[in-house]
Order: sequence, then structure tokens, then C-alpha cells
Amino acid sequence: MNLFKTLGIDSGKAICYSGYRHGQSPGSGVYPTYAQIKEDLLILQKHWYYIRLYDCSIHSETVLKVIDREKLNLKVMLGAYIGAELNNLGCPWGIIFTEKELQKNKKINLAQIRKLIKMANQYPDIIFSLSAGNEATVDWTDHYVSVEKVISYVKMIKNEARQPVTFCENYIPWYDKLKHLVDEVDFISIHSYPVWEYKHIHEAMEYTKKNYQGIADRYPGKPVIIAEAGWATNSNGRGINPENVSEEFQAIYYNELVEWSEKEGVMTFFFEAFDEPWKGSPEALEPEKHWGLFTVDRKPKKVFQKSDTL
Repeated sequence: MNLFKTLGIDSGKAICYSGYRHGQSPGSGVYPTYAQIKEDLLILQKHWYYIRLYDCSIHSETVLKVIDREKLNLKVMLGAYIGAELNNLGCPWGIIFTEKELQKNKKINLAQIRKLIKMANQYPDIIFSLSAGNEATVDWTDHYVSVEKVISYVKMIKNEARQPVTFCENYIPWYDKLKHLVDEVDFISIHSYPVWEYKHIHEAMEYTKKNYQGIADRYPGKPVIIAEAGWATNSNGRGINPENVSEEFQAIYYNELVEWSEKEGVMTFFFEAFDEPWKGSPEALEPEKHWGLFTVDRKPKKVFQKSDTL
């Protein structure tokens, strides 16, 4: 179902944005400056109309200030980051929290949901939709939250903010695990990463289309968007075969995804705008660091080195 027609949202290209540069990270509390974020957003508004933000941190506050003060032509999907409220023994990297830590996280999560609502009401003309969390219910997550709790957060947001509300998650849990959440959200937001599932570039787009169509067919009365889909450009071999990632492959996937999204009227947030060196392991070729269409130094990768792109 077309999100634009159903919820009255304008069509436009979309990108996931996180502006952390060398020496910056959400964990360290060192955030991009106003000037750095302005530089980023001036790049982004040349190519995209929608950007997705993942939390309600100082970073997101600054992004919204820049858009507002500089009168930029950008709209925002704003999310709240919710941390672990339950231990997930299926997490591959084996993070175990004490009961005290879990209780603390619940209080922080509630504060984040309240802050999301506050920011939504502060910038109603910039923030076009809200997400109650990100990848918090999938089997492998390290910040596990029960579906019932996510539902309660969605209801809280809908009671106090006017923007459409969603929850961003890998496509698999939407088939069954999140079926009760579907009734509460205004639209479904799925993630599709063929390269993480060992798909070659030549089968990637068909796989993403299958991911999308499977959920769209499962819930014909509910709009579905792709909140994340991307292709890494480097890998150390852990989780992704290095032979299956490159700037050339990223360009192929990006162009095919944009073409399909526009043709079918599916809002698709490409992951992501800029490389983020703070992510993952300390290894330089850690794939988590290399999903950007631009490098951390804001240099365009292959897909944006041609003047005719977009």
C-alpha cells in the first residue's frame, strides 16, 4: 500500500543519516558541531528530501535546529533509541545485563519516548513521522525489548503526538512476531540487507523486493516502507564476504533500488549517507564502518562520482 496516498505524505527520496566523524560517537558524548551538520545537510538536500534519525540525542537536536534555522528543504523521521529491557541469550556477541541495569534501561527508555514526543511537538513541520525504536525485537539484537512493551510505547506516542508512528525492524519479525504491533502502528517499517544474508549483487534487488512484498502481502491493509536497505563497500570477512562488497556493487544496488522504489511508490531509506568509523570492532575493514554513499571525509563514493547520478 502506498504510504504517500494513505497518510498524505509527499513523495521523495530518503536517506539514513548519522553525522559522527573521526573522534565522535554517541557513546563518548562527542557530537558533530552545528557547522559540521550544516555541511552534511547541504550535501543531503541536493539529493534527498527525507532523512531518518535514530535517537533523540544532542546530535538529533542539532540536526533539527539546523534544518529549522537554515530553512533547509528536508523532512525527518525521528526515532527513539530504546535499550535492553530483557536479556537476549540469542545475541551472537553475548551481552548479559544485570537486573539493575535492565531496570535502569527501562527508566531511560521511558525518558527517551517522552523526549521523542516533546521534539515531535516542537518541530511539527519538520518531523513527518516517528519511530518507537530500532531493531529491538529481532532474535539477534543486543537491546531486546518485548513486543508488548514496544506496543505500549507506540500507544504513548500516538496519544501525545500527531505524526504517524511506526517501529523499525528487520523484515523477518514482521511476519509473525510483530503481528499484534501491526494493529497499533500507522505503517510498517522493514529493513532489508541482502549482503548480510550472503546474497550476491546480481540477486540482491530481487531479494529486497521479495522481503518487501512478503510483508506487504501479509498485511494488505497497512502501508509498508523500507526504513533501511544498503550495501557495504568494505569487509574484514566477518559476516560479509569481502569479494561481495565494493563501491561498484553499492552503485548497482543503489541505482536499482531507487529505480524500483520510484516506480512502485515505495518510500525507501537508503542506508546510509556517510561512513561511520566509530561503529563495530576496532578493525579498519569492519563492515559496520563502510555503508556510506560518502566517506567519513565527505568524499563521494562511486555512485555519486558521476554528474548524472540522481
